[in-house]
Amino acid sequence: MSLQFEIVPVTPFQQNCSIIWCDETNEAAMVDPGGDIDLLKEKVQQLGLTVTKLILTHGHLDHVGGTAPLAAELDVPVIGPHKDDVFWLQGLPRQSEMFGFPFTESFDPDQWLEEGDVITVGKQQLSVYHTPGHTPGHVVFHSDEASVAFVGDVLFKGGIGRTDFPKGDYQTLIDSIKGKLWPLGNDVTFVPGHGPISTFGNERTTNPFVADEMPLY
Repeated sequence: MSLQFEIVPVTPFQQNCSIIWCDETNEAAMVDPGGDIDLLKEKVQQLGLTVTKLILTHGHLDHVGGTAPLAAELDVPVIGPHKDDVFWLQGLPRQSEMFGFPFTESFDPDQWLEEGDVITVGKQQLSVYHTPGHTPGHVVFHSDEASVAFVGDVLFKGGIGRTDFPKGDYQTLIDSIKGKLWPLGNDVTFVPGHGPISTFGNERTTNPFVADEMPLY
């Protein structure tokens, strides 16, 4: 019994939507269904899964653009992000205009997330960490058992999230990475919002933005 995942890049921004599931129950969730919902539904069908919830790391359009219509079609709840991102979700019509995306209506999730919350996917559990900096309400999801984290736009292989958006803050982001992610362990594999996966240990030794003097045991 373990947590499985498959990454499906969506939208012109190639945002990593992760389909995650419990391989004992085949219950699934989608992390950041930003668009291309027909593609996502087709992938779920191929994998033989039943989606029970959609979970969001933050309120940027390329991460949430497909959420409301997909939730309506699948009749599942939307969970996350933290309530400090409400202004991003309420501003989706303007975001879609700004980035040349199809018109996207604003929405509220069925549940806002807080630090310490736990999300269940079948018999698997994801711990929620509030990680502001890229956006003020950004959260990440960590499976201790599978040693994997879904980190949205906080951290990338070789990079970090932008902080030049409204209410972004560079030092807050660095503090989130070093204070919330690093303690989870160097062997944790993470799925970023864009680009290839990596491990926290690899970023601690090679990422120019957040590398530190980690002892190499």
